[in-house]
Amino acid sequence: MASELKKSFKNLPTYQKGFHDEESCNIMKYSTFGKTGLEVSVLGFGGAELGLVYGTPEEENGIQTVIKAVKSGINYIDTAPYYIQGKAEIVLGKALKQIPRNTYYLATKVARYGATPQDMFDFSYERTLKSFEESLDRLGVDYIDILQVHDVEYVRDTKIIVNETLPALQKLKDMGKIKFIGITGYPISKLKEVLEKSTVNIDAVLSYCRCTLFDNTLRDYLPFFKEKNLGIVNAAILGMGLLTENGPPDWHPVGSEIKEICKKAADYCKEHNANISKIAVCHSFSQPDINVHLVGMQYEKLLEANLLCVKEGLSEHENNVKEEILTKYFKNLTTTHWENKEVQIYWKNLEKLQLW
Repeated sequence: MASELKKSFKNLPTYQKGFHDEESCNIMKYSTFGKTGLEVSVLGFGGAELGLVYGTPEEENGIQTVIKAVKSGINYIDTAPYYIQGKAEIVLGKALKQIPRNTYYLATKVARYGATPQDMFDFSYERTLKSFEESLDRLGVDYIDILQVHDVEYVRDTKIIVNETLPALQKLKDMGKIKFIGITGYPISKLKEVLEKSTVNIDAVLSYCRCTLFDNTLRDYLPFFKEKNLGIVNAAILGMGLLTENGPPDWHPVGSEIKEICKKAADYCKEHNANISKIAVCHSFSQPDINVHLVGMQYEKLLEANLLCVKEGLSEHENNVKEEILTKYFKNLTTTHWENKEVQIYWKNLEKLQLW
């Protein structure tokens, strides 16, 4: 995890006496989020799955889970309008109404929206500004701490992000409506490209599935990101379901090799009285120079499991199992990612619709 972890939660700007569970907060670890100066929790609340409980009997459980997460010292919350087409932001907004605004940092995104190819992306200046206002309305807040360009690899030409999306974010920052600017994506090389070409000051980067048991690509870029003094977020540390006993959802873009290896590793863990998800989460937490690790937690039991990872880490037995699966399964992977697969499908679908 990132260096210079803060031990005293009471010294943080996000601490509010009478609201926080001090026992839980004292367990949480914090670090400085790059040039922003924000002191952020190592465990971040990934809000995507909240959209799945929208309008269901489980919605209140999701709302209460968010509240308990912040009370427990988690002060970084991430969401996006794309997550179940705004529903995740709506559920999160219901929770935020019951949480003091000074106790958390809120990150959302722009540029990715609909579920169909023709509605999915819009990196234009005008749509970016409109999207921001829509997110404010759904979330029920009057400012956003970190506004991020969602999945930069899908843009037709990086110049569009450089000349339209990022300047729109800068306008919002100049107006005081957002505090910091970020970019997100799966191919970390694309994040680097945007950083190198941008004339707008970027404060944070988010990549997903790139610092896990099966893929350590993010490590290779940490020196570059640190040189630019960026806040660094590692999302989807369970590989979007790959590093779970149940395995990934059907839509997962992963190839057969990684999928099969993860299944074997999960089975091995289970056979040896260990849980691959706990091992995966604790493994990510242990990585140096990363500020926030995002985990989806729409249910309280998931929150409790992740808080336990922060508190206890791995036992000697679990750590031995981790080393065994790293050596036995993950060390010899010939492919560790699925870069460009989804992007190519997206553009082919647009071609079929004669939109490109």
